[in-house]
Amino acid sequence: MNNQAFLVLEDGRIFKGKALGAIGHTVGEVCFNTSLTGYQEILTDPSYTDQMITFTYPHIGNVGVNAADAESAKISVRGCIVRKPARISSNYRSEIDFETWLKTNEVVGISEIDTRALTRHLRDHGAQKGAIVSDATSQEEALAMAKSWCGLEGRDLVGEVSTSEISSWQQGSYDLMATQFQSSEKQAHVVAFDFGCKRNIFRKLADRGLNVSIVPAQTTAAEILAMNPDGIFLSNGPGDPSAVMYAVETIRELCQSDVPIFGICMGHQLLSQALGLKTFKLKFGHRGGNHPVRDDTTGKVEITSQNHGFAVMDDAIPDDVEVTHRSLFDGTVEGLRVKDRAIFSVQYHPEASPGPHDADYLFDRFATAIRERQQSL
Repeated sequence: MNNQAFLVLEDGRIFKGKALGAIGHTVGEVCFNTSLTGYQEILTDPSYTDQMITFTYPHIGNVGVNAADAESAKISVRGCIVRKPARISSNYRSEIDFETWLKTNEVVGISEIDTRALTRHLRDHGAQKGAIVSDATSQEEALAMAKSWCGLEGRDLVGEVSTSEISSWQQGSYDLMATQFQSSEKQAHVVAFDFGCKRNIFRKLADRGLNVSIVPAQTTAAEILAMNPDGIFLSNGPGDPSAVMYAVETIRELCQSDVPIFGICMGHQLLSQALGLKTFKLKFGHRGGNHPVRDDTTGKVEITSQNHGFAVMDDAIPDDVEVTHRSLFDGTVEGLRVKDRAIFSVQYHPEASPGPHDADYLFDRFATAIRERQQSL
């Protein structure tokens, strides 16, 4: 931790600190997450591909890292930015300390910087391309790297992170008291598109007696329907939703069937486009575990976990579509449904991991729609 490091933003702002994790240099989109816990789940969320995460909570790494809490097989971010990394892991479930984990996964990071000042800068000026450097790369070279990086807009990152083959998932949520994952009898079959999905979403589906078949993002509608699904799930994922038109076309075809469809985050954005809406890039995105969302169908407010840099436009809502949820921070669309159909989606993450469980009912709604269809056949 004696090595000096610096973060250079594309607008020329420089933050000096100390090296964290692997020694080297990296470039990506700099954004911030306001969650107080769950750094491991955040860093292993595929939705963060090609981004560098600034943690606003000042002390990161306190409880170490363990395999059970990983949301994917690897760390997905390009860089990690913290105020103070923990020197000791204080948890009985910890298997490796935070910095060793970053080094093992070759993640370049920076610590000992003013993360409040950085967050305010990103809030005022928007998410920016940036470079973290802890090797011999100069500040001038780092600035040139940041400015020349391609960014996220117009890029199909879903195709890069999605699975390449069909697989099955039956593992339920983790039981802390029993220190093992739960299992339940499976009563229905869900085909889940992997656009960069978190494992806890699959677990939430499995908890409700749903046997999940995970398929690549490029799977066609004909291939999906040939699997005879009782439900279709559209997962979260990284990048620009407007660059994933092959999935939009597939979802549009699937919407013509009578199979219930549920989408989360990227899945929400792709479903929205399939229904005739458009998406746009937010100034600095919604990322954290404390975002209030109002359910317009009930008037209730949920505290939600969020991670998205793009959102759905609401200037031309089709007659057969209803906006069901809105952000109480900026009024953006957080949920929608097709009227008189079992097709719905939300922009936020009801599976949490990390975050509150206020929106857990959405998985129940999906399971109920599946069983009602089964009973009607």
